[in-house]
Amino acid sequence: MSFLEQRRPTPTNSPLLRAVTGPREPAVTPDRATMDAHLARSRYGRFTLTEAVRPGWQLDVVPQAGFRHDAYIDPSSGARIPALIAAVSSEDLFATFLELIEPLGDSCDVILESSHESATDRQELSREGIERLVLESMLWEYEDLLLNDGCASIAVLHPELSLEVQLDEHKLLVIYAQSRQPFERILRGRGLERNDRIRFISQGEHLHTSHGRHTRQFEQLATRLGAC
Repeated sequence: MSFLEQRRPTPTNSPLLRAVTGPREPAVTPDRATMDAHLARSRYGRFTLTEAVRPGWQLDVVPQAGFRHDAYIDPSSGARIPALIAAVSSEDLFATFLELIEPLGDSCDVILESSHESATDRQELSREGIERLVLESMLWEYEDLLLNDGCASIAVLHPELSLEVQLDEHKLLVIYAQSRQPFERILRGRGLERNDRIRFISQGEHLHTSHGRHTRQFEQLATRLGAC
């Protein structure tokens, strides 16, 4: 996907929208009122989006809750790592993320990623060896950033095993694990159903949004974590 960024100078309390194109460009540009109404809509059936992202106005992908099996193929070694991808309604998303990192153990590594400055040159900061309960307590203070900033993501990793849980900038949950069953049980316990045909908001045209406060919050969280 290519990024089409609207980088006009904006006050720190105004949103910065980044349009992301999917397989095709919209044939017709909506008028301002139509687009404003679309951006104001966060609920689709029983699924509610966070403020971080919106689907393209033509709704190539209609947001819905659910998860599917997937896999990551290492381009250099060809190794295949099983994965789960899940979309969770905003009211349950943060608690689900924290529950998913419990199987990682008492100590974990953390990676923060930011595209506040540039969509193509991302900032990545990491912290190794933090107690999970300390991390969870800290993350609760930055729930707004992690849920509503379309330019920030977080990954929590097992320090030794190939186990990783991401809350990405689309506010999708992505889990990499050789054994998916513990994480799948958590998702099912949260009322999510497996649907390997589900399409996620990242697969179609969509918009990311961020605010000046999120840039400051990201910097504060990185400092609190001691991430570098």
